[in-house]
Amino acid sequence: MWAGCYTADRNGKGEGITALSADDHGKLTSLGVAVEANSPSFLALHPTLPVVYAVAEEGKTVRAYRRTSDATLEAFGEPWPAGEATCHVAADPQGRFIVATCWGDGQVILYELDNDGGITSRTTAVAAVDPHSTAPVDDERPSRAHSSLMLPDGRVMTTDLGHDLVRVWQYIPGEGLQPDHQVILPKGSGPRHMARHHSGTVFVDTEYSVEVATVRMEPDGTYELTAIVPASVNKPFDGDSGAEIALSPDGRFAYMGVRGSNRICILKVSHNGSELEPLADVPCGGDWPRHHLVREGWLYVANEGSNDVVSFSLDPDTGLPDGPVSRVETGSPSALVLAG
Repeated sequence: MWAGCYTADRNGKGEGITALSADDHGKLTSLGVAVEANSPSFLALHPTLPVVYAVAEEGKTVRAYRRTSDATLEAFGEPWPAGEATCHVAADPQGRFIVATCWGDGQVILYELDNDGGITSRTTAVAAVDPHSTAPVDDERPSRAHSSLMLPDGRVMTTDLGHDLVRVWQYIPGEGLQPDHQVILPKGSGPRHMARHHSGTVFVDTEYSVEVATVRMEPDGTYELTAIVPASVNKPFDGDSGAEIALSPDGRFAYMGVRGSNRICILKVSHNGSELEPLADVPCGGDWPRHHLVREGWLYVANEGSNDVVSFSLDPDTGLPDGPVSRVETGSPSALVLAG
């Protein structure tokens, strides 16, 4: 796994992108810093090439890195300008582009790629408009683009945490992202990250209300909000905020991290992805679970506040995590991706 992190420029303790390994028994080992970088807080992999894309959240850039060995990376091309607090990057499954989203100023930016995975151009999408405000600009509710998801039909879905929006885009080569339609979530919910179920349903976790929204595609290709449920069997505690959401490979369970009370909430997915039900909560094994990864019967949690990544075994029948089984220290981890 590659682990993104926060470094000193954002008061973090990391040094760059770190390489981690996990064996069949969940034991975690640090293989060291793969490449030094300033706050590479989110990472994405090229679908076919040994290239990793990382945001520099404080530096307001996006950069490509090329894999040079099992546990090392090197800078590939120059950093490209992004927006304020660029917090997420995702790669097109066909390797045509990457999309970066910016929490600080709401920008959604598409970067086209060449055949080697290098960045060649940059296009900023049209800004969001707050559907919950009557004023043209609401200073108390700034746009805060937070993540993107690539859809199987070639469209791109993004969240706007500040405007409570899920936006759907068409990719036009040479022109970037063009608006298709949008889904409005309840005011103050704060849509953050997304996970797509194999049925086509997209589950959206909310940072502020600590819930999970169900967004389903209608026959005409538009997505609609069909349900929103609490993430937890318990009420949110003061100071709680939703983090990452991920699905089990069989699609039967969803896992949502909650910072503050430091929990992983497990939800049962039923009726072919149309229904969600809170099932249980477990401690995250550390402090401030910013991100997590589900893989082959294991849950790996990046605890930013306690500077560690921990592993849990997942019961194949109940979906419940057991552990922590193993723990590895790494500075201010913020994202985990499989290195391939």
